[in-house]
Amino acid sequence: MSSTVVAQRPAGLSGRELRTLALAALGGALEFYDFVIFAYFAKIIAQHFFPAAQPDWLRQTETFGLFGAGYLARPLGGVIMAHFGDTLGRKKMFAFSVLLMAVPTLLMGLLPGFGMLGVGAPLALLVLRMLQGAAIGGEAPGGWVFVAEHAGAGRIGLACGLLTGGLTAGMLIGSLVALALNAALPPATVADWGWRIPFLLGGVFGLIAMILRRWLEETPVFAEMHARAELARRLPLATILGEHRLAVILSMVATWTLTAAIVVLLLMMPALLQTLHGFSSSATLYASLVATLAITVGAVLVGAGTDRWGLRAMVSPVVGLLIVGAWGLYDVAPAHPGWLLPLAALAGFGGSYVSLVPVAMVGAFPAPVRFSGLSFSYNLSYAVFGGLTPAFVSALVTRSTVAPALYVGGTALAGAIALWAMPGQGGIAPGDITRDTAVPVPDDGTEHLSGA
Repeated sequence: MSSTVVAQRPAGLSGRELRTLALAALGGALEFYDFVIFAYFAKIIAQHFFPAAQPDWLRQTETFGLFGAGYLARPLGGVIMAHFGDTLGRKKMFAFSVLLMAVPTLLMGLLPGFGMLGVGAPLALLVLRMLQGAAIGGEAPGGWVFVAEHAGAGRIGLACGLLTGGLTAGMLIGSLVALALNAALPPATVADWGWRIPFLLGGVFGLIAMILRRWLEETPVFAEMHARAELARRLPLATILGEHRLAVILSMVATWTLTAAIVVLLLMMPALLQTLHGFSSSATLYASLVATLAITVGAVLVGAGTDRWGLRAMVSPVVGLLIVGAWGLYDVAPAHPGWLLPLAALAGFGGSYVSLVPVAMVGAFPAPVRFSGLSFSYNLSYAVFGGLTPAFVSALVTRSTVAPALYVGGTALAGAIALWAMPGQGGIAPGDITRDTAVPVPDDGTEHLSGA
């Protein structure tokens, strides 16, 4: 017999929930640090792992090719880990993804260069980079599912926001470590052996994070499915493609917008502002740091906002802020260089759209195939659009210097439609992913969950 239960939003997080969120966010930050630190030292890596007889531009191109190989490995790694996450448990894959990132990162810091290994050096680096990509393919989707299923009613958005903030914080840490290393050591020392330090640190701290994650408990949702023998009875990916195609398509569109926010507003911003508008490298570096800090803080606030007002209520203001922030960064800032840092912060807060995507996706797929559905959609979209966006935007700026803002604005509108239409949003209480049905949300701020 069914009954309707009125559940008030909890006042705060329990000690166990705080520990779970803290360890999840810490591990996510370290994984993204490990993944992006490669880019900060690409020029030096090129000198060590490719023949000295090659021109510098060719060696650097080959190095960025290795960097891109990590993105190509993301979908496969994500699908494989999601399969076992849906069949064997979220916790096991959540811990394994950190190990799979930490070990290659540590080995990168120890790997001999071309002078000792010859062609084996870049080949070994390629293998390690692809292992990193496979790890990152499982980390973000697995983390979002893990914290969302651990969070209580009314805390799903905060949980996803904290984890997302942890992921972007990893990028911020990478920037700060690179700055600190270059400030502490002479350039010749950094080029000789100093560049290895960030990789060694990342590997060691990643192994520590893996050990800490072993203290986490399996999610209540998976444990209940296991107890009731409700785990996926066929290949989870087959179920996703056969029964949840709409959720997959909309999740990929929403992720497209996420990649635009990360790639165009954060990763490409220094190079675009320097090339198109003559900003100094130091000015764009500080702008990048400010934007990354803003998106880290904003991700938590936006996630918490979805718990308070619901996902759909947050879509319009956040997407509007994303469009305004992109326009300010690429159109207003060039005309008013003194406003660069505040406008970078505005763009970063607009980029907090990234927290809306996991909140929508964890509610779009049923628990038995949630990990697989989220991972497949997110990683495939990120591999396609994350890989094509730099080249596409670079081509557009030859026609208009505000093309980056127009691109972000276009994807933002598409993402808003996708989030609004995402299955699992209409008539479901904010933050409730543990049940398949729910009665409509009332206007008095309470949550009405259907229960047995």
